[in-house]
Parts: sequence; structure tokens; C-alpha cells
Amino acid sequence: MLNSTNSSIFAFFVLTVGLTAHTGRAAEGYSENPGREGDGDFTIGPHYKVDPDLTDRGNPKGKTFEFMMRLADSKIFSGDDRTLEPAKKPVREQRKIVVYVPAAYKDGTEAPLLVTHDGPSRLDLVRNALDNLTISRDLRRKLPAFIVIAVQNGGNDGKNSERGLEYDTMSDRFARFINDEVLTAVLNNAEIKAAFPHIAFTDNPWGKAAMGCSSGGAAALTMGWFRPDLFRRLITYSGTFVDQQDDDAPEEATYLLGAWEYHSGMKLIENSEKKPLRIFTHVSENDLRAKDPEETYHNWVMANQRTAVALKSKGYHYRFVFSRDTRHCDRRVFEQTLADTLVWMWRGYKAD
Repeated sequence: MLNSTNSSIFAFFVLTVGLTAHTGRAAEGYSENPGREGDGDFTIGPHYKVDPDLTDRGNPKGKTFEFMMRLADSKIFSGDDRTLEPAKKPVREQRKIVVYVPAAYKDGTEAPLLVTHDGPSRLDLVRNALDNLTISRDLRRKLPAFIVIAVQNGGNDGKNSERGLEYDTMSDRFARFINDEVLTAVLNNAEIKAAFPHIAFTDNPWGKAAMGCSSGGAAALTMGWFRPDLFRRLITYSGTFVDQQDDDAPEEATYLLGAWEYHSGMKLIENSEKKPLRIFTHVSENDLRAKDPEETYHNWVMANQRTAVALKSKGYHYRFVFSRDTRHCDRRVFEQTLADTLVWMWRGYKAD
């Protein structure tokens, strides 16, 4: 469906280096050869249609579960960070977690997984893709039976908000929150365990994906960037690769312009050792831009185009989609591309 157009900061880095040193231990002995099919730059639009694989085609349905997590119970995002301004940008008391276990999943299997941000956004499309493509007879268009975990953000948006803290901070904090707290909560949920007594997740980081739009997209890339030992398949739509990190965040000492540093003068992607990641990015033609044209650090289109260039120059398996006549997180883009995106993202994956 796509046509090609061809101090604390120091301690943090010590921790990151230590983690990177053992990156891949959980995948020891694992290898895959996805090839380069589907890699590169693509342009779509201005006319859009819904991919039939993202609709209900009458195939067997999986099971959906919902539960809440109190922010006050978290050791990582407890809702009282000093960067927050709750009087102006309220923080949720609890966040919703929605879990979809596809019909193709077999209890006791160590399942791959996809974490989606701003949950349950786009879960309906992902669910249909799983129902249709886990049973596909076309091996070139088939999905593994991954479990979807849609995680609601902590509230509000932008600098000094809980959502901004979780998604726009350049650190491994959000990846740790998902891995250590959210995944544990899913596995320990009584309702889920009653339906799937032996449910389990793979330890292979190639079996763990993250997806988001806007700052949720930035969060997906950041999860893999800082913790490739945990998450390696990353999907970003209308990614906020701009300067939206809290001005008073300690990470500002190293990443002054937040996620803009992925492609800025720092050239974080190009100047860092290549990481074991597979990355999808997208931007809309009419995506967000600052009202003041001189505020370069808030130009979503430029940010995503430069990120794609950086990924290409470094030799990553990447896929970049530019969608004409669309806006920020435009649903039409998801409805046309998401099945293709998921198929490309999981290309080459071999279940445990």
C-alpha cells in the first residue's frame, strides 16, 4: 500500500553503559535475518483508504482485560515529581491498563508483546490486525501472536505535566516503569491469570515492541534507545522529536534540547554506536509547527525528516512514511498503514 520515493547525570551514564554492556543477553543465541524489504522512505496520500486487515473480518477474537494502576503506588512515576505543576496541569490518581490477548495465543507460551502509549488509543486497529494476520496463510503478511498492553499516560501534556515527564524525558525511566511495574502488574492480574494461568512474556528484547504517537512516539524511541536490552521494535507516528523536555529536568544538563538532540547538532543517533533496534517513523505534511517560525526546535516535520536521515546514515533497519494532506496523529494514516507497519516491524521475528 506504500509507494517508495526513495553527578546524577554521570551516575545515569554509568548505569546506561552497564546496561548496554549486557544488551542482548536475553537474546543470546537468537538471530534473525529480516532483509531490507520495506526499509526506506515512503510517501503516501493525499487520498486514503482503510486497510481491510484493520477491520473486523469475522475471525476469532481474543480476550480484553482492563485494570487500574495507582500512581501513588509507583516507585518510578508516583505523580509528585518536582518538575510537575499539578495546579496548572493535573496529574491522574490512577492510570488505565488495557490488555488484549489474541485468540492465537497459547497459554504457557512466552509471548512477544507490544506496548502502546496513550492507551487505549488505536487499540481497535491493532486488535483487528492481530485477529486477521496471526492466522494469515501468507507468510509474508503474518503477525506473531503478540500480547498488546495499552498504557494510559499520567495526565495532561507538555512541559511540567506527568505525560510530558513520562514521554519527553531523555532517560531510561519510562522503559523501566513499563518493564518493572506495568508488565509485572499484567502478569499478576487476577482476572488475566484466571483466564491464562500460565501466561508469560518473552525475555527476548527482539520480542518486545513499543508504539506511540506524538510524545508517545518519542517515548517509544526513547525506550529502545536507552534500554535496547528491553525493547527493540519501535513505532512512532508524528513523533515529538522536538524540545519538549521539562526545562528543570536534570536530563537538561546532558540533553539541553530534549528529543531534538536525536538529530540536532549533537547528532545523538549518528554519533552513537549503532544499537540493535528496528525503527518505524512517520510525519504528516501538516504536522505540528511552532507559531513562531524562528522556534526551529518545535518543528515536527523537520524533526522527523532529520531523524529519518540520521537513521539511514547510520545503517538502521528503518521505515519512514511522509503522509500528504494530513495532520498530527491523523487517524487516516493509521487506518491505511498500521497493518503494513506491524508486518514490517515484526519481519524476521522467530518465536521462542
